[in-house]
Amino acid sequence: MQNLLDDLTNLLDASGEFTDENGNLLKNRIIESAMKLDPELLKLLLKNKAIKKHFFTEIDNILVFDKIKFQSFVSNKQFLPDSYTAFKNKIGLVNEKGDYITSKGDVALVWPYKDCVLEGGQTKEDQKRDEIFWNETLAPDEIDRLFDPKVLTNWKRYDEKGEHILDGSEKIDFDSSNLIIKGNNLLAMYSIYKRYAGRVKLIYIDPPFNTGNDSFGYNDKFNHSTWLTFIKNRLEIAKKFLSKDGAIWIHIDENESHYLKIICDDIFGGDNFIIQTVIQRGAATGHKSINPGPVQVSDILLTYAMNKANWIYEPVYQERTFDEAYKHFIDNYNAPYEKWIFCTLKEGLKKLNISLEECIKKYPERIIRFAQPDYDGVGRETKQYIDISKNEPTKIFLQKRNGFADMYFYGGERILFYKDKLRVIDGKLVTAELVTNIWTDMNYQGISKEGGITLKKGKKPEALIRRILEMCTVNDDVVMDFFAGSGTLGAVAHKMGRQYILVEQLDYIHELPEQRLKNVVNGDTSGISKAVNWKGGGSFIYCELMQWNEVYMGKIQKAKNAAELKTIWKEISKKAFYNYFIDVKTINENISDFDQLSVKDQKKFLIEILDKNQLYVNHSEIKDADYKVSDADIKLNSMFYSRN
Repeated sequence: MQNLLDDLTNLLDASGEFTDENGNLLKNRIIESAMKLDPELLKLLLKNKAIKKHFFTEIDNILVFDKIKFQSFVSNKQFLPDSYTAFKNKIGLVNEKGDYITSKGDVALVWPYKDCVLEGGQTKEDQKRDEIFWNETLAPDEIDRLFDPKVLTNWKRYDEKGEHILDGSEKIDFDSSNLIIKGNNLLAMYSIYKRYAGRVKLIYIDPPFNTGNDSFGYNDKFNHSTWLTFIKNRLEIAKKFLSKDGAIWIHIDENESHYLKIICDDIFGGDNFIIQTVIQRGAATGHKSINPGPVQVSDILLTYAMNKANWIYEPVYQERTFDEAYKHFIDNYNAPYEKWIFCTLKEGLKKLNISLEECIKKYPERIIRFAQPDYDGVGRETKQYIDISKNEPTKIFLQKRNGFADMYFYGGERILFYKDKLRVIDGKLVTAELVTNIWTDMNYQGISKEGGITLKKGKKPEALIRRILEMCTVNDDVVMDFFAGSGTLGAVAHKMGRQYILVEQLDYIHELPEQRLKNVVNGDTSGISKAVNWKGGGSFIYCELMQWNEVYMGKIQKAKNAAELKTIWKEISKKAFYNYFIDVKTINENISDFDQLSVKDQKKFLIEILDKNQLYVNHSEIKDADYKVSDADIKLNSMFYSRN
């Protein structure tokens, strides 16, 4: 066995295809390639006689690779036994088959750093970062109370008069209040979904894009499954929030969009897919213009309805340049339509001695074009008018229509009027056209300070969110973003009179979304404020999931050295909830092995042993004296959860 292990290790190591930047072999990448029957891996394995004999069987002169046997062999704890693996073996975190306990589950919990959520992997500089995400995947048998409702704490309301601490003395109508929640978004959603289930008209999320440069990717070929587990968990609960006529809009890029669509087809149903929208977010300038290969400057929006039959789309228009197809003019528009005389637009402008811009403002009904109607797409009466006008090409015919615009026909063609291309957009009458699924008018430049908060990368334009809200929501509809980031959805929803629910996990919630919403209440003038005539006002409520083990998660992430982590371990062993299979005595007896681990692996170990069911205080234990929940919090939680 040992010779085979050594042979395989040496063979894979020599290939260079299955190692990280430090030359360490990657188990996950090796297993992934084996399960995909990667030709390069198979050729490599066949070079060694012992390996060939062990993992290949000859059937009718054909070699058959036993990938299950190979996977089991590579997964064995004796293969690549680094110091971290050896330490886990000693204290019982590897099962009898040598599999990591956390590699079996299908619930991904995530503790990201600030930069990666909002910038994650967008530039070459990001690629140099280590451990952008701490993530852990829990097996079903490790989950018992993970999704129980949590205690909500640190309540406050913000309005035009400032910030007010809530103490439970006043009645709060949560059904109509704007809400910002700090905490793990998956657990926060499970806490609040019964109150808001079936009430959310629109969910917009801008999740981490998973470019392969974060620690979702155990390696860059295996990261899809972990990322998709992460997003699938959240979409499954998100669906429960949507109203019968609701929809979810997911902002993503090309790295995961195709995988994500398959997941969404499964969760929301392929029949409920509405549209894929491409958004131009940049141009081929600067470094992009000199990089080899195609220039990537777009993002993608995937849109799914809760039930497509119930979903209602409100047409939205965008400004465009003059439509050159309109090159004719009605010289005597005030005459009866039967006597209209047509000339070129150029001649008409010369006769009136005005510019095209002036003519559009004053006489758009006189600027026309002739268009061939879609004969197969019109009703029987319209077909008759088309045929008649063809037979009498010198006459103009009018088709009167109840409830619809009248139509004029001339020589078998329909007369289209430029006035019908004009719309009032942001208070101005402009040439407009229906928005399609390609958005090239979203300006991502110069928006870093929108909302009065500064963010270099990752922020989305308020105009983009406004368009989405205009398409499928009206005043007082509830909208939600559980990757709140810089709070753009909340800011736009507040200015447009929609109720919003935001969820964010990290401490920057105070300096980004919370501060941004304070600025909005106080009359923020940036973004869409002028377009929607925003003057300030309104309010929002802020609260947090009450932390328990999550406190230690934060301490572990912030620790800078082994000494700090040693102190944290002592605190965890006395106060935290750790997994049932952890024996403090055994760990302390092997503490010298712990000391030999890198700081990165020490952090990884401490995070892994914490019981994730106890990250936050469960609402069912709100009166347990150990948690010291205040009387005010007990009253406020009673109000919030009374709907459940």
